[in-house]
Amino acid sequence: MKFAFSTVACPEWTLARVASFAQEAGYQGVELRTFGSGSTQFACDPALTDAEKIRRLFAPTGCGVACIATSARYDDPISPPLIGHILGGTPKGVVDTAWAVELAARLEAPLVRVFAYQIPGSESRLSGISRIVDRLELAVATARNTGVRLAIENGGSFPTAASLSELLDRVTNPLLGAAYSPSIAALSGEDAANGINVLGDRLFSVKLKDYSHGKPCALGEGESNASATVRALGETGFPGWVVYEYDRAWVSAPGDPSSVLARSAKTFFQWAGKTVEPNGTARGVMSVR
Repeated sequence: MKFAFSTVACPEWTLARVASFAQEAGYQGVELRTFGSGSTQFACDPALTDAEKIRRLFAPTGCGVACIATSARYDDPISPPLIGHILGGTPKGVVDTAWAVELAARLEAPLVRVFAYQIPGSESRLSGISRIVDRLELAVATARNTGVRLAIENGGSFPTAASLSELLDRVTNPLLGAAYSPSIAALSGEDAANGINVLGDRLFSVKLKDYSHGKPCALGEGESNASATVRALGETGFPGWVVYEYDRAWVSAPGDPSSVLARSAKTFFQWAGKTVEPNGTARGVMSVR
């Protein structure tokens, strides 16, 4: 396992601060949240900075860009995607994905996070899945020969690993896998270990969150059983990215996030059988017992 944090924790930080903090706290990577070309929502949105400059910022830290996390989704019910593609009206989700894939390739980031999202109540699940799958196939094609893979996160009409599999079973492309959020799956009654087992080698990344009285908090300081997820990942020998998501951008959480992020890194590595030295370097073998 490799550990990263999402920049939803620190929307006001510059990319320079993100990179230096990741090194200091012992993280091995960062998931960069983006809202697309021209967006100014986050100071650390990679869309605002030249890719070469971002690589220069991260290179001396030893930390990588684990993922470009987007809002791309494929549930737009307007016009069949294949016809739209032929006529030049490529669905927005596919256009957004292509842009993010190009950015990820320039940053040497292995993943782009996307969503399927919501099937309207007036539509049959079979019809909704068919439409989303058509768009997903177009989106995955944009990643061909780039070194980038798409990780579709559970949520909306696909809240669990089992429901994500309805899509993954139909888009049989090794460039598509899952970004699994056990805390979202738990709301629908799915156990993290079961979800991890269902996804198998189609699991590309895992999102860890913790909450105390409904508010985001550091790992191990809330009611979520994130340690069980880490344990289950260790038992399967998961080699991918585990991303700590402190939802400070979406839920009011006062103060600088540095302490929460640093404590979460220390807790994760303790759970995983690894410790973090004061200078931010990690030592030990990452295994879970």
